[in-house]
Amino acid sequence: MFTTRARVAGVAAAMTVMTAACGAAPGAQSSQASQGGVNAAAATSAADFGGFDQLVEAAKKEGNLHVIALPPDWANYGEIIQKFQEKYGIKIESETPDAASADEINAVKTRKGQDRAPDVLDLGQSFAISGAAEGLFAPYKVQSFDKIPEGQKEPTGLWVNDYGGYISIGCDAKKITTCPTSFADLLKPEYKGKVALNGNPTKAGSAFAGVYAAALAGGGSFDDIDPGIQFFKKLKDAGNYNPVETTPATIERGETQISIDWDYNNAAYAPQMAAKGLDWKVNIPADGKYFQMYAQAINKDAPHPAAARLWQEYLYSAEGQNLYLKGFARPVLLPSMTADGTVDKTLADKLPSVEGEPTFPTTAQVDAAKAKLASGWDAAISG
Repeated sequence: MFTTRARVAGVAAAMTVMTAACGAAPGAQSSQASQGGVNAAAATSAADFGGFDQLVEAAKKEGNLHVIALPPDWANYGEIIQKFQEKYGIKIESETPDAASADEINAVKTRKGQDRAPDVLDLGQSFAISGAAEGLFAPYKVQSFDKIPEGQKEPTGLWVNDYGGYISIGCDAKKITTCPTSFADLLKPEYKGKVALNGNPTKAGSAFAGVYAAALAGGGSFDDIDPGIQFFKKLKDAGNYNPVETTPATIERGETQISIDWDYNNAAYAPQMAAKGLDWKVNIPADGKYFQMYAQAINKDAPHPAAARLWQEYLYSAEGQNLYLKGFARPVLLPSMTADGTVDKTLADKLPSVEGEPTFPTTAQVDAAKAKLASGWDAAISG
């Protein structure tokens, strides 16, 4: 998720934004959840509805899905939302697309029992883990659950990774003579005031990953994120850190000429910014390769529980996974889809090339890193 999920516009019209949806009347959710004798809110798989077709029928009766923090050009969500609406005739109400993961969690807590509560969440993994620990999510296993690699899902389906990417460095090559290719490069004096981060790492998954990548580049590890915090302190002390949070508008205006962000976001910028006269280059830093996936979760008090589960089924279908791929994101089912031939190979071949296989921190390591950031980030950047 992400304060700072704003991305290059172009498919915004595909999203129906309703930031003032009406609150549900008491008991509306429970009656809605039990339509046809099926308690959708308790369903842990399509089989609990009697099969996938019955899940579709129950979701269509609900007629709506409320999402939050899904920018239309982040991982191709604009097209994903459009295709889902066309396929099932379910209206998606998309609120506050630029919200952060922390905002999503807050919305689940503060809107409990309201129709405008988010049905589903797309979260940075650290927030998915903490949200599950707080008991905020409903367990659900999509039909392709067994194909999702171990370590990329909570065993009961409280959260499941869906797509991801590598931290990268985006750069406007028309304004920057030599684009940086490593975290070490970012400390060079020619980048004074130019290095931006996509959000606050205590709130935004992309920024959290940026600090983790900097830690790996600086001799840290999954057990030690502090070198990443110290890197950004050095960047600030050198005058190179730019506190402006990256958005397509800030890039176009030249306010964020260098941006640490996911490779799928930076890669998606390139063709769209070219139309605006920018030459946006993307490099995955050689000294800090960090791959992370975002996770899906269902609000356990979702006002549209059947539609929430159908949305998950769509995202983890070959169609949904290929739509992520179209947005330069690496879908979690890419290995199995490559093996069974359902992947769109043309799209897969467009992904930024990276050598080696990614490794992932454990839940305990993520929790520890998140706690360290919570106590040390503001002091490092504002001190």
